[in-house]
Order: sequence, then structure tokens, then C-alpha cells
Amino acid sequence: MVGDWVAIKPSQTEQKATIEAVLPRRTSFSRKAAGETTRRQLVAANINTIFLVCGLDADFNVRRIERYLVAIQESGAAAVIVLNKADACADLEAARHATASVAASTPTHVISCLADEGLAALQVYLTPGHTIALIGSSGVGKSTIINRLLGVDRQRTRTVRPKDGRGRHTTTQRELIVMPGGALLIDTPGMRELQLWDSTQALEDAFDDIDGLAANCRFRDCAHGNEPGCAVRAAVDAGQLALPRVDNYIALKREGAQLQERRDEQARSEEQRRTKPVHRTMRSMRHNRLTDKT
Repeated sequence: MVGDWVAIKPSQTEQKATIEAVLPRRTSFSRKAAGETTRRQLVAANINTIFLVCGLDADFNVRRIERYLVAIQESGAAAVIVLNKADACADLEAARHATASVAASTPTHVISCLADEGLAALQVYLTPGHTIALIGSSGVGKSTIINRLLGVDRQRTRTVRPKDGRGRHTTTQRELIVMPGGALLIDTPGMRELQLWDSTQALEDAFDDIDGLAANCRFRDCAHGNEPGCAVRAAVDAGQLALPRVDNYIALKREGAQLQERRDEQARSEEQRRTKPVHRTMRSMRHNRLTDKT
């Protein structure tokens, strides 16, 4: 997959090489494959930093940022939020505040590719040997950012729908680009949906404010609904915690539990398929022995 380091054996006669081994991955960004299938889809490997690119137009969504931050936490890479299209935002301070309310400890940069503003702040991450993946929805400007950082229009771009700010798929495959200074950028197709894969610990880390409060709930298995003595709901009532953030946390936790149930069921089915021929063979052997005795 894109970002993998491999051991190769060069050909002695041609400008070719054979991949002999894939080195162990240090980090990897993944998600549940789209659709009903219960399968992990790997997106990119060995990433140092992930630029979570979000558009400040009609498609701006704080709840989506929370979801992506959980996936980045799970990947093992460092997160950097890039708020693009500042030129399309009527209230930048409100957008900054909304982002900070869910990601106060995550570096956040506001830029405008159209006006060529704020991009210099991203250069600090482009160090030699440093791998950066750009992740986000369709139409947020990932390819345009790469073009601006490169200084040439290398990646194809398209406009978004004016009505809702949603993008059209332009990048259709993952691609690793070597920057002039030695940094590595990974461009990825826009994601229509992002379903988390293995998010139990990552969810607690990304929502550490809620997780910390939950330790003070009366019941250890508190669902933060209508249970008495819920410290999380008390914080919401006191104005210390936003209710939409709590609701999103509960929804993500429920989604993870349902996915784990499907994964467990899939594992049981695979184990049954694997052991069924063995059991059939054992029954046949017992039957043959009994037949021989008689």
C-alpha cells in the first residue's frame, strides 16, 4: 500500500526490481470498508503526520472533525487540522472556536488556497524524510494544497457544488509525491464516509474530556443517558460540556460496539468453516474404526 517501505532486488539486466519483502509498518491509517461488508480498508502506511483538511464553506462539520480525529488517533500518526477556504467563511473566529472546542490540543491552521494565504505555516512540517498524508472529504482542497506546496499544478482539481460545498471525486487513487526538499506527501481520494475500524482506545483518547468525567459517574457502565449520578450529563447541565459532543461520543461508541459484534460473528463463522472439514474427517475416521471392529 502507499507509504510501505519494501526490500527490493534490482535486476542485473533491466531497469526493474523485484519486491522481496514488505517492512513492518510503524503507523497506518485505516477505516471500515464502505458498504455492508465487514472488512478493514488500509489507506496509507508509515505516516508521520496527517493533515486533516476541512473546508470552511457550506460543508464545514465539527462532528466530522471529531470522527476523523478518532481515526487519526488510532493510526498512530500526529494530527494537524488544516481549515481551508477561509475566503468562503463568513465568521472565521466562530469556526476557529468550534474547532478548538473539540481539538484544543491539536495544531490548527487556517488557510486559503484561492487567496494563497496561510500556506507558509504548513512548510514547517515538510522536513526531509517526513511523510504527510492529506485526509478529508471530497472537495476540501487536498490536491490544491499539494499544488500550492509544490509550486506547480501537478494534481487535478475540480470545483465543488455551490449549493452544499460537497466535492466531486478528482483524486481517484492514493499517490506518494516526493517534495523538492525531501518530504513525502500522500494524496488520497476524498471520503464520502468514514466508518471507524478499531476505535475503542482511540475513542477514549480523542474524547479524553468525556472519558475523564465518566470516571466520576455513579455506575461503571453508565451510558450517559438518563442514569442517576451521571457526571457527564451533570457537566452538560453546568455548561462545561457541549451536548452535541456527548451525543457524538455515544453514537461513535455504539457504532464501534456494533462493528465489534459483526467482527466477532465473522470470526466465529470463519472458525466454523475452518474446523468443519476437520470435524467431518474425525467423524469419518470414528465411523471407519467402528466398521472395522464389526
